[in-house]
Amino acid sequence: MRQFFTSLSLVALLQYFPASVLAQEKSSTNVSPAEIQQVLAANWMRNLPDGNFHPERFMSRSELASTMVKVFSLHKRQEALQEKAILVPDVPSTHPAFEDIQIVLKTDIMKGYRGNLFFPNQKVTRAEGLAIIAQAYGVFQFSDAAVNDILSAYPDATSIPDWARKAIATLVVEGFINTDAQNHISPLQPMTRGDMVYVLSQYQQRQQPQPPMPEVPPALN
Repeated sequence: MRQFFTSLSLVALLQYFPASVLAQEKSSTNVSPAEIQQVLAANWMRNLPDGNFHPERFMSRSELASTMVKVFSLHKRQEALQEKAILVPDVPSTHPAFEDIQIVLKTDIMKGYRGNLFFPNQKVTRAEGLAIIAQAYGVFQFSDAAVNDILSAYPDATSIPDWARKAIATLVVEGFINTDAQNHISPLQPMTRGDMVYVLSQYQQRQQPQPPMPEVPPALN
C-alpha cells in the first residue's frame, strides 16, 4: 500500500485528492463580494455545493471548460455544432461537464493530453487558464518584440511559458489580469476562482455600453 501511494504522480494527486488535503489555497487578488455577485448573476460561475463561492479554491479543467462555454457562448460557434462526439476516455457521457468539454475541444479552445485524456479534475495554472481565456476572447497577433515590451513591466515575465506569452500579453493590454502586491503575474501558480472572477468582472465591464460623449456647445463668435 505504501508503495502504491509513493508511486502516484503529482498530476494524480492534484486530480483526485480533495482541496482540503492540498497546500493552503491562496488567491493573488482580493475580489469584492460585488464582483463575485456580478459573475454569479451573469450565470458564468456558481457557488459550490455548500452554498458559498470560495474565491480561494483552485479552478479545475472541467470548471474552466464550463465557464468558457457560458462566457463566450461557445455552444453557438459553428465548430461546436458538429454532431459526432470526440472520444475522451476520462470524460464519459455521464460526467456533469461532458457537453461543455466536448464544446471546448470541438472549438479548439482547450485541448486534450496524450491519449486524448482531458483530466477534468486537474487544477489549472494561471498561465494555462489565462491562455485559454485569451483563446476564447481572441489572441492579438502582436510581434515578439511587442509581447516582450508589454510583459516587461512584470518582474516574473520570464517565467511565463513561451506558448502563453502572446495570450497573456493580450489580456494585459485589455486590463483583464490581476497581480499581487509586487506586480507578479505568477503564471505557474494555480488559478483560483477569485482569479477567474477578476478576469470575468473586467471583461463584463468592457461589454457594457459606454455612456455617450457629451455634446460640446458651439463656440461663441
